[in-house]
Amino acid sequence: MTPAEAKKEASKKAVKFVIALFMLYIIFSQGNLFMNSVMMPGSRFYNPFISDHLNYIQGLKSALIVPAVWLIKAFGFYVIYNEMDVMVISGPYLRVNYSCLGLGVMSFLAAFVLAFPAPWKSTFKMLVIGLITIYVLNVLRIAGLGVLLGFFKSQRHNFNYHHEAFNILIYISIFTILYLWIKRCNKPVNAQ
Repeated sequence: MTPAEAKKEASKKAVKFVIALFMLYIIFSQGNLFMNSVMMPGSRFYNPFISDHLNYIQGLKSALIVPAVWLIKAFGFYVIYNEMDVMVISGPYLRVNYSCLGLGVMSFLAAFVLAFPAPWKSTFKMLVIGLITIYVLNVLRIAGLGVLLGFFKSQRHNFNYHHEAFNILIYISIFTILYLWIKRCNKPVNAQ
């Protein structure tokens, strides 16, 4: 293959990757938003059957709240919680909304990993590692807010931007993981 042909082939792969990334991200992120409206009573597309039996969004909320409550309790706080609220007695009241779930960053990660030309085994491994990383960081964020605001009551009004701070942290973590993964996927194979 000549250098010009190799360059043309690389350009095709890059364009294909960008298009696939964009399309998958739109499908995942908008699909999650649509499913949120399908499962929310009173919304335009609400479906009681799906809401009662296939509500993965509520499942993710519960999967974030329960371990976060365990961590807050480990610091000696008494906590009351339900399907979307965490109330630390003598501490903060936290509400876990759709925007707190990290589905946007999960959609980006899934779209990027699935669009990137890598072996399927590596793709699956990266997808699992990335999603678990996002989940763990999100649990730590919720627990961290409960503990920090429980100890430092006077600082509660200063934590209005925890979503933005979390997004910066999570994107730095994900881009670092993706960078290392891409570097590993593109290692030249040693000829023996």
